[in-house]
Amino acid sequence: MSSHPIANLQGLLEESVSFGIFPAAQAVVLHRGVQVFGGVAGNVSGDTRFDLASVTKVLCTTALFLRFWTEGKVGPETPVARFFPGSPVGDAGATVADLLYHRSGLPPFVPFFAQALTSHPELLDPGCPSATRARVRDEVIQAAAATPLKVPLRTATAYSDVGFILLGEILARAGGASLDVLFSRHVAEPMGLSARFHRLTDFPTDGRVALTGATRPREPAPGQEGMWGELPSRPSVPGEVDDDNAWVMDGVSGHAGLFGTAVDVARFGQAILEGCAGAPSLAPAPLLYRALAQDPLVEGSTRSMGFDTPSVSLSSAGHFIGDTPPGAVGHLGFTGTSLWVDLRRSLVVALITNRVAHGRKEVRIREFRPVFHDLVVEALGLNDLTPKAHG
Repeated sequence: MSSHPIANLQGLLEESVSFGIFPAAQAVVLHRGVQVFGGVAGNVSGDTRFDLASVTKVLCTTALFLRFWTEGKVGPETPVARFFPGSPVGDAGATVADLLYHRSGLPPFVPFFAQALTSHPELLDPGCPSATRARVRDEVIQAAAATPLKVPLRTATAYSDVGFILLGEILARAGGASLDVLFSRHVAEPMGLSARFHRLTDFPTDGRVALTGATRPREPAPGQEGMWGELPSRPSVPGEVDDDNAWVMDGVSGHAGLFGTAVDVARFGQAILEGCAGAPSLAPAPLLYRALAQDPLVEGSTRSMGFDTPSVSLSSAGHFIGDTPPGAVGHLGFTGTSLWVDLRRSLVVALITNRVAHGRKEVRIREFRPVFHDLVVEALGLNDLTPKAHG
């Protein structure tokens, strides 16, 4: 493999670490079910767990939805009001599909943690009682349910952490257990994944974890400046979830919270490919294809059920992934993580970094991702496919 062009990916990862784009990275590339590249850069190893951030939305929450849809516990048409009666999103007639497609009208982000830390500064105490953390988690869920819609239901796509906080709780109630337990039982164990939530009241001491932010709460991300006032703070404990809303939810949420490796993320992507081909998976192939198709209601949406698809321009997937039917699906994570699955090429690319450890204003990952993905496709000689309709 050392003479194969795809070996250049290792040099690209190492160069990006030296340039300060991210402190560390893992990457795994699978083609037709075979690993054709696996690399690490920075002070990490292949078994170091990274904060996967919003990749949680597909690896945990969407995966559980697919499993429960197959089992008849919940489906796209399930009303949100069944689980959250009297909520604005429930009263509007939203369904689980509306949350998955990010067309519920809920806002992208609400700093629930600000109120939680103001009311419960003891959350910052490492010895904070588990009962307090559980109570605050319930308060955040209720605050998410009470959030007014930003735009009317099904009129626009607005990527929403708030919607996935609610979706995670819907799945927990439908499955009869906490989200972290359900993920372990229905996704991680069957797939052989090391990925797990880092619940604060059951904090892991095993294995190495890539660092993210230095303080709790984190500094505002670009665009969040001025959204909350002065809050108590403390140095952050390594291995705690980076996302502050997930943190005040005891580290377990439908929108963020999973820690895992590039191998974990790639295995999940491969399971999607194999499921589409008819192999036993999270859901039968017809349901998978329905879930992976773009939103049929909101014109111009790039969203499928839980997943994203490459945008027409400036996609993080680069110029090639998803350029021929039936396209590609994937998801990004704020900490610098991503998964892309090209359904036509039978290609899975898991790129995992901890770019936020250099500060949330370090956003050169945006330019890095498409370069990396283009190099993958070109190195494998897969950049010249004749468009072919999916049949």
